Amino acid sequence: MKKCFTGLLAVAIALLMITIPINSAAAAPAKFKNCTELNKTYPGGVAKNAKVRNKGGKTKYKPTVSAELYKLHTGMDRDKDGIACER
Repeated sequence: MKKCFTGLLAVAIALLMITIPINSAAAAPAKFKNCTELNKTYPGGVAKNAKVRNKGGKTKYKPTVSAELYKLHTGMDRDKDGIACER
């Protein structure tokens, strides 16, 4: 009886895992239309890696490091220092 219950439980869990949808869109980074929108979520902008430094002078906020997010917003990096939309 115990083996039967354990087997049924295993099958039920397997079926449950198959039917749960995986939302890959939530894992993808957002594409912002301009720096104002990006800075609402990332106040310091987005850096392509932790080694880049701001060329434009002193900033108020530290940038978020995300190569994937930076790649989507390279056009917003006006001074080409590796940080998009820095403030």
